[in-house]
Amino acid sequence: MVLSRIWSAFIIVAIIVASIKYLFSDNYKAIYNDMVVGKSGDTVQIASKKMAELNPEIQNALIANPNFDQNRVHYKTDSAKSEVQIYRVQETDGVIGTSETAVKICLGLIGIMTLFMGFMSIAEKAGGINLLSRLIQPFFSKLFPEIPKNHPSFGHMLLNFSANLLGLDNAATPFGLKAMESLQTLNPDKERASNSQIMFLCLHAGGLTLIPVSIIAIRASMGSATPTDIFLPCMIATFAATMAAMIIVSIYQKINLFQPAVIAYVGGISVIVGLLVVYLVNLTKEGLDNFSMLLSNGIILLIFFAIVLGAVYKKINVFDAFIDGAKEGFWTCVKIIPYLVGMLIAISLLRTSGVFDVLIDGMKWVAAVVGFDTRFVDGLPTALIKPLSGSGARGMMVDTMQTFGADSFQGRLAAVLQGSSDTTFYVIAVYFGAVGIKNTRYTVTAMLLADLVGIITSVILAYIFFA
Repeated sequence: MVLSRIWSAFIIVAIIVASIKYLFSDNYKAIYNDMVVGKSGDTVQIASKKMAELNPEIQNALIANPNFDQNRVHYKTDSAKSEVQIYRVQETDGVIGTSETAVKICLGLIGIMTLFMGFMSIAEKAGGINLLSRLIQPFFSKLFPEIPKNHPSFGHMLLNFSANLLGLDNAATPFGLKAMESLQTLNPDKERASNSQIMFLCLHAGGLTLIPVSIIAIRASMGSATPTDIFLPCMIATFAATMAAMIIVSIYQKINLFQPAVIAYVGGISVIVGLLVVYLVNLTKEGLDNFSMLLSNGIILLIFFAIVLGAVYKKINVFDAFIDGAKEGFWTCVKIIPYLVGMLIAISLLRTSGVFDVLIDGMKWVAAVVGFDTRFVDGLPTALIKPLSGSGARGMMVDTMQTFGADSFQGRLAAVLQGSSDTTFYVIAVYFGAVGIKNTRYTVTAMLLADLVGIITSVILAYIFFA
């Protein structure tokens, strides 16, 4: 019900804001077209005016810079500075294009899903998942008290968390969906999220990542002198968001976290991560790149090797087991299409209507009024869009770096925010949609609170490390 209300609010608010812009601004007479059939990157022509017709502030800005923008509206003058073209650039697709994109995303997942679900099927039949479940059971049984001892869902969740930790997004999704399906077999109400499913999804959305490889690569491509300097703040922020998710859900579910097994496992993981950080901070950029590639790709190949070797030892029909799992992966992708389309079109309406612009401008005004340093607000668009769209947040991060510089405070903050959490609403739509969950209970609230902790931690760390 919560997700339904949020989804409805997204659409209603977006259309109301767009209507206000249409009625009271000459710059947005094409906004309804933008929201329905517009394409990302489209140039929306507003007007062509003489320089003298513009207000003095804009005239002075155009004299200094012939291609000037103000409040997302661009002004471009000719060499004689007499004619001025006024236009906007659309940031994202309208709902028609977004619907197509959602289907393309699911189609793109088919190959990855069939690959990893195929190997997952081999591992299950060979007993590998049960082995992982027994290894992690002392810790997970405290966080997931409703799951029977040595249930295979423990193994699926461990693989998902491990893939997230190593930045293996392509592997994390199939492992996560398999974990949700496994947890669904224990769910007495198939349309209502169980406590275990909520705890798993919130921990997953915390997005604990050791090395944010893609963010480092983007910073390097944009000319950063030290592209790896954000990895430590990113890791601390994701750790804080993950711990916040665990604590918040534990409060909802009345789980006692001060148990020896929980403290020992969390403390052990913290020590291991800390030792890795000590090692990694002393590496050069090239050394960090090589280490991350070796770790991530090597782990994938090691998993494949161990699964096949174990299946051969157990005399499993390896190829048939792979095909069985691959078929399941294909149909899982098909099932999530309606959920993904529904979520992405609501996000598209929010972005094309300018709701985010209103929020950012309002936050900057509030920060200025109370006397805060307003630099952090310029990095916040990444944080606001991240719960809704991973690609949208990445675009905002790149835009912030282009505007202020890859090594600016704002650019670094945007990078840390990009790596501080997962895409909350995308995760909810895909994971719950795959198993037919309609009542998400308090999942959205818990995940957004964890996101908030990640955002606050990221801002604080940015000031500590970069200000």
